[in-house]
Amino acid sequence: MSGGSGSGAGRTGVLVMAHGTPSRREEIAPFYTRIRRGRPPSAEQLAELEDRYAAIGGLSPLTERTRAQVDGVRVVLEQRAPGRYTVAYGAKHTAPLIEEAAAELTAAGVTRVIGLVLAPHGASMGSQEYLDRAEAAIGGKCPFIAVPPWYGEPDLVALLAERVTDALASLGAGDDDAGGEGDQRRFPVIFTAHSLPARVVDSGDTYPEQLEESARLVAEAAGLARWQVAWQSAGRTPEPWLGPDIRDVVRQLAESGGCRGVVVCPIGFVTDHLEVLYDLDVELAAVATEVGLPLARTASLNDERRFMAVLADVVMAADDVAQVAGAARGS
Repeated sequence: MSGGSGSGAGRTGVLVMAHGTPSRREEIAPFYTRIRRGRPPSAEQLAELEDRYAAIGGLSPLTERTRAQVDGVRVVLEQRAPGRYTVAYGAKHTAPLIEEAAAELTAAGVTRVIGLVLAPHGASMGSQEYLDRAEAAIGGKCPFIAVPPWYGEPDLVALLAERVTDALASLGAGDDDAGGEGDQRRFPVIFTAHSLPARVVDSGDTYPEQLEESARLVAEAAGLARWQVAWQSAGRTPEPWLGPDIRDVVRQLAESGGCRGVVVCPIGFVTDHLEVLYDLDVELAAVATEVGLPLARTASLNDERRFMAVLADVVMAADDVAQVAGAARGS
């Protein structure tokens, strides 16, 4: 997934990075081994993952969704600044790897590389790992500029608020004669992101604070009276992970009474993939059915035109800062 016609000489390289996912069933086992840092899964673990993929249609659509996002960013950048950018895609766990995409850009002769991780929040055990690998792969051949966490981009906040409002409407929130704040309180909104081992907090990681701030911005934009943050998709390891878990939150809401439905907004994810389509649409949906609570999920951003514009915005902002800094060093 590279972009730009002809040589990249004189252009700014854009390295778009995402998690990656198996493209064929036979790739599931090596993929699982890779994300387990070289430790092959047991037969039971592999069978469970294969069952999860089967439940969402056989494989995750992440590869196609990410390709569409990379293409969408490329198109917007070319429209705004013809000939200025060369775009490449690298994944953390599947081909093309981050290192391969970085090598492609430096071989093309780009003047700098802007690193964009398709995750709005920053975390030492999340997006920072992508950025560190990219910078190491570039190896000083040209400047590397990491796009900082971009969850607070106003247009992104507006897009997510719009989706929250749509999901609430699908549950009938606001249909009562009273309407307003009192009605919305009966339809709480839960913002989620991928959990990480709780030890990240001890290291000073601000990931939980970023998620809380991100949720607050969207809640304010959507005029929410009742919302909270929860975590999902925790790893199955003995150590504690960030909580509360979204499944436990939904059970507690049912037990507390006065709740007529729940909206979940996976604010930490930007596309349809296993953690959304299975962990929420299958697993969490089963919990909601079990406790008798209607559940609605906000639509994923995927390659929506306005979201592509947001990604182009953060890339160009990082590039502009790099150009100013470069000019200052040269003066």
